[in-house]
Amino acid sequence: MLAQRRPQGQFDELGVREDQPRPGERRPERPPTAPTVKQFILRLARENSTWGRRRIQGELARLGYCIAPATVGEALQSSGVDPAPYRSGPTWRQFLTTRAHGIVTADFLHLDTVALGRLCALIFIKHGTRRSHLAGVTVHPTTQ
Repeated sequence: MLAQRRPQGQFDELGVREDQPRPGERRPERPPTAPTVKQFILRLARENSTWGRRRIQGELARLGYCIAPATVGEALQSSGVDPAPYRSGPTWRQFLTTRAHGIVTADFLHLDTVALGRLCALIFIKHGTRRSHLAGVTVHPTTQ
């Protein structure tokens, strides 16, 4: 005698669809990442502080390990390793603060006068002292 099958999407007596796991049952999951692979990921991240998860995943793929970038990210995050730009070195604010005495910015701007004329000026700004130095003003910046 043939077993009668319900059409797909039908519910059983517990109110659970056939294609869904029953209460207490678990779906099959991917096996966890091997500890040696996690250690290798952490070693690559530690030795190459500018590499992100995509770069580490690419290097692992080149070596024969087939894992996703998200797996690399999860391994780094679970170990407390920050993303690549924040892993080493100072922040941008710290970088500028320590090097402000040596940074000079040049700005070429135009000034509108009351007589509807236009003057062009070249200004240099020292970040360490926050002083601006006027290098020159001219009406015709392209001529001698």
